[in-house]
Amino acid sequence: MLYYAGVFFVIALIAALFGFGGIAAGAVGIAKVLFYVFLVIALVSLIAGVIRR
Repeated sequence: MLYYAGVFFVIALIAALFGFGGIAAGAVGIAKVLFYVFLVIALVSLIAGVIRR
């Protein structure tokens, strides 16, 4: 999931470079959502791993 967040961030950078502001804003929004979902899943996995031990 972190990979996809990075991909959307790169798409946003390329779109912004060529002047497509709306597409860049949308790609950044998607990248932010995916990154936060990744962080939540990573924290839940970390807590679950600590509880199991």
